[in-house]
Amino acid sequence: MSETTTTSRFMTTAELAVLVRKSPATVRGWRHRGQGPRGTKVGRGVLYRRDAVEAWLKAREDADEIGQRATVA
Repeated sequence: MSETTTTSRFMTTAELAVLVRKSPATVRGWRHRGQGPRGTKVGRGVLYRRDAVEAWLKAREDADEIGQRATVA
């Protein structure tokens, strides 16, 4: 049985995929190409630190010029 807790410091590939509304295969592809958040291989799976995921998302948001224009009031 899979346990998902919001208090964990780590996210699985599946949890990250749900967060960003992409498939786990897309998240794995990002990791393979070095485009996603930094993850750590643990056994056969990969874990992502929540703070690293948040920093990665923030960096992508900051780099989105069109998104920046849309938020200016």
